[in-house]
Amino acid sequence: MLSVIDLRPAPPCPSSFNLAAHVLAASAARHPDKPALKIVSADAQDVWSYARLLAAVQGCATGFIAMGLAPGDRILLRLGNEVAFPIAFLGALTAGLVPVATSAQLTRSEITPMAARIAPRLIVASRGVALPDAPDCPILTAESLGAMADLPPAAFHMGAPDRPGYIIFTSGTSGAPMAVVHAHRAIVARQMMHHDWEGLTEADVLLHAGAFNWTYTLGTGLMDPWTLGATALVPHAQVGVAALPTLLRDHHVTIFAAAPGVYRQMLRQPFPPLPFLRHGLSAGEALTAETRAAWTAATGTPVCGALGMSELSTFVSESPTRPAPAGATGFVQRGRRIAVLGDDLAPVPHGNAGQLAVDRHDPGLMLGYLDQPDATAARLTDDWFLTGDQVCLDASGAVTYLGRADDQMNPGGHRISPLEVEAVMAKLPGVQEVAVTEVETRPGTRVIACFYTGPQPLDDAVLLAHATAHLARYKQPRLYRHLPSLPRGANAKLNRRALRDMGPT
Repeated sequence: MLSVIDLRPAPPCPSSFNLAAHVLAASAARHPDKPALKIVSADAQDVWSYARLLAAVQGCATGFIAMGLAPGDRILLRLGNEVAFPIAFLGALTAGLVPVATSAQLTRSEITPMAARIAPRLIVASRGVALPDAPDCPILTAESLGAMADLPPAAFHMGAPDRPGYIIFTSGTSGAPMAVVHAHRAIVARQMMHHDWEGLTEADVLLHAGAFNWTYTLGTGLMDPWTLGATALVPHAQVGVAALPTLLRDHHVTIFAAAPGVYRQMLRQPFPPLPFLRHGLSAGEALTAETRAAWTAATGTPVCGALGMSELSTFVSESPTRPAPAGATGFVQRGRRIAVLGDDLAPVPHGNAGQLAVDRHDPGLMLGYLDQPDATAARLTDDWFLTGDQVCLDASGAVTYLGRADDQMNPGGHRISPLEVEAVMAKLPGVQEVAVTEVETRPGTRVIACFYTGPQPLDDAVLLAHATAHLARYKQPRLYRHLPSLPRGANAKLNRRALRDMGPT
């Protein structure tokens, strides 16, 4: 049989719609006094009820409108893991504006071209977060944003569900960050994850250990719990990974979500009893069998993995009620249509490797890359969106992830183009040629390694200082190696596989 699975229809979306209203309005009406959000640390917590959060979001929307912003205008968010982020994000959507989520770790040299591309009408920023050079728009501080919470509530701006809702940045194979435009309807598509991955109900308390700008955290950590009326917990910015098991115990967390790298770090220490925890969620990179087994041994609970991407979020997953077979990633979520395509873009037989493709009309699929119609068109056929992931599909419907079709790196769950890192490292005096890839330092642990040529080896401290000044921490190489020449094939193309095989020295 051919590798095609059709589990449609997807959940319908109303013709007049607003993402923020879908996320908050119904839950706030049912549970006005229930905790929607808790920002927690070892000895303190900041609790936001549904009523308080909804009022802050709609007051924020009123403030944006009073500043002269109009539906469709873009707001650049330069905020860390603080309550200002979801308030600004949902406040913008309430007013029909388009929030642009970015990592607070980005440096000035990284955020400047990104800001130029999206041309924001406003920047909302936390103190100390890098801002673009000479922004051509006002800058609103997180403190000033907080003052908007007391303004009268704005009505939700209703409109077509296919209109632009929000923008996130990913890294494309060209090396330049790609601005991914999602529609308001994307939140409705997330209903397919609630049962077939998250196992989430309104009775749950979910703690996510990721950054707010990441679609995994925004969706699974905040929007999904609020849509269902559950409670979202977020560790305070000063909380380290070592403190997470204690937070899970003390706050009666029922679902924990993080990237596999966080699981690995947590498992280096003993765990307290976690009687309320039901399961963990993992996404962003492949979860190793060793990490999965160690988590279950430490907590007595399963961890459910998923496969997704910034352009679509997760769409293949396992769930608490349907674990994946050994070695497999998961199953196609109900409401989706996928295929595994060969080089001729035709479906391959079961068991054969090919490129994973998703129906181009999936309601969770992006509208496109901002102002890059050619890049968008390159991912589409008449029927499919091409993910770039290599997989195989067996007769049971289980999908096994085999790796990326391109050379993108994925340390800690962040998709990073090696070309972006190489462009930065090549500017350092003394570096002639440079190539960046992931290497495995020990089973299940992969880091970014920088291989370079030059007259003589450079001190690692010099290389690290240059990377620190120009790259977000998650993009910085952790290993540096001087080579007499970079490995190349017969056509002079860089052989990244050979670099990966070199491993650490």
